[in-house]
Amino acid sequence: MLIPAPPRRLPIAKDSTVATVDEAARPIDLVVVGQGYVGLPLAQAAIAKGLHVVGLDRSQSVVDALNAGSSHIDDVADADLDVMLRGGYTASTDASVQARAKAIVICVPTPLGEAGGPDLAAVIGASHAAGKHLRRGTLVVLESTTYPGTTEEVVAPILRGESGLEPGVDFHLAFSPERVDPGNPVYGIVNTPKVVGGLTPACTAAAKDLYGQFIDTIVEAKGTREAEMAKLLENTYRHVNIALVNEMAVFCRELGVDLWDAIGLAKTKPFGYQAFYPGPGVGGHCIPIDPNYLSYKVRTLGYPFRFVELAQEINNRMPEYVVSRAMALLNGSGIALSRARVLLLGVTYKPDIADQRESPSTPVARKLIAAGAEVAYHDPHVPVWSVGADRFERVTDLATAKADLVVLLTNHAEYRAEALPAGVPVLDTRGALRGAEGVEAL
Repeated sequence: MLIPAPPRRLPIAKDSTVATVDEAARPIDLVVVGQGYVGLPLAQAAIAKGLHVVGLDRSQSVVDALNAGSSHIDDVADADLDVMLRGGYTASTDASVQARAKAIVICVPTPLGEAGGPDLAAVIGASHAAGKHLRRGTLVVLESTTYPGTTEEVVAPILRGESGLEPGVDFHLAFSPERVDPGNPVYGIVNTPKVVGGLTPACTAAAKDLYGQFIDTIVEAKGTREAEMAKLLENTYRHVNIALVNEMAVFCRELGVDLWDAIGLAKTKPFGYQAFYPGPGVGGHCIPIDPNYLSYKVRTLGYPFRFVELAQEINNRMPEYVVSRAMALLNGSGIALSRARVLLLGVTYKPDIADQRESPSTPVARKLIAAGAEVAYHDPHVPVWSVGADRFERVTDLATAKADLVVLLTNHAEYRAEALPAGVPVLDTRGALRGAEGVEAL
């Protein structure tokens, strides 16, 4: 049986006024570890429902900016952050705030390591820090995407070792996959169903109680492993289907087939089909990275996960295909790529946001530079852009931009055919300008 936390002392009213509570002793409903694209919107949703929330981040510059009212992510504007701050939100680099927390949610990055497997350094570090300050009765939830078994095999032993408390007995432990889609105008933290899976049924119930305070729909998993697998299944599904249409884009051009038109026709079927679209590669944290966690775990069983590895191969070669198409278009105009000025439109990984994580524009630019091209870019959301040691010129006026070729990589809303420089051929990797004069689709 879980041993409950000791009762919290409430402020004592004196002379019809509420006494001021020492902030250093004030209980915290929720500490969110990591104040990035997942953690900050989560804190925002909890604050909006009246929870006392502290955002914990190891970056002093991020913490200072947040406390000063300056947000660094698209989905939380400065005005939103101001509302959070007035609602009691604070950011901190002091891990000891977790000692006052009823719940700790870990939302730290899980990139790929050099060998292609998951790099859990941030999760491990956050678990050690939480464990050192863990109190009996606290709920700890991991949201960072990872392979099945991480919560039970990695996080639980660290918390146990640091605190001397037993997971599932002295404190609750659960996994809840983040489902953040930056820039999505319809689905956010509150109205996206939240999967929770605990180490024990009581842990699941505790996680459900936490998230149920500020999220509309909670879905209970059988356990932590099923919740961890759910996230990988979602993203592997997208990864494989994007690879399918990317490969189709290559041979549909050879067959003289307009793939975007075919996709539009296929999606008129009201069942059994979901539309996916080709592009210059895949970006964001989820699709280029998460399926590799599953492939890594499957390989520990002694055999490859061929679907994922083939999808990765196909998607990874799309930047090379984009450059080969650019070269062919320039050759058709009698210009060698090594002497050409190429203007890239959109360097973020998806439209109308500033997020550049794993953007395919990076490998495209690298390959263009390696071929000797001069590269410039336009992106309304990215004032400065560099790849390695190369910092690229930013074009501000599209209509008068000088270029031998324009390559549309990210279909921001403002990219319309009439806004582009006249007489310059365009390679459209997103199918956004199809049918316009001088435009060739991928």
